[in-house]
Amino acid sequence: MLNKIVDAIGFKLGQAFGDEFTIYSDTEEQGVTAPCFFIAVLSPSQQPVIGRRYFKKHPFDIHYYPQGPDKQREINDVADSLKEVLAYITTDGHLLAGTKMHHQVLDGILHFYVEYNLFVLKQMEPDETMGELTIHGTVKG
Repeated sequence: MLNKIVDAIGFKLGQAFGDEFTIYSDTEEQGVTAPCFFIAVLSPSQQPVIGRRYFKKHPFDIHYYPQGPDKQREINDVADSLKEVLAYITTDGHLLAGTKMHHQVLDGILHFYVEYNLFVLKQMEPDETMGELTIHGTVKG
């Protein structure tokens, strides 16, 4: 599920910002080509709720590396756009809402934080059914 959410985020970024922006989801050793996005998975978690239901949290940090001469204005524009672009993503035909959106700028790089949380129902192995039962009896009366 996590990789599908990463793919859906990448798809939405590609739709919104076009081909001139490179989108990375794997760690780059050196030299990213700005302007670009990097999709970082933070710390996914899963908690049991009731029975077979679980609540899964998928937090992300979307990095944006600006290129223009006025980088702070570019970062501000992209941060505003990301709030709209990542409000909803679609994966496996399900619409997921982005929550807890906020951003900060560290060392000239935009860090846009968003979570995609959902409930899942785990499949259970069917119980083994009882074999045949034969009853012999008589009725008094």
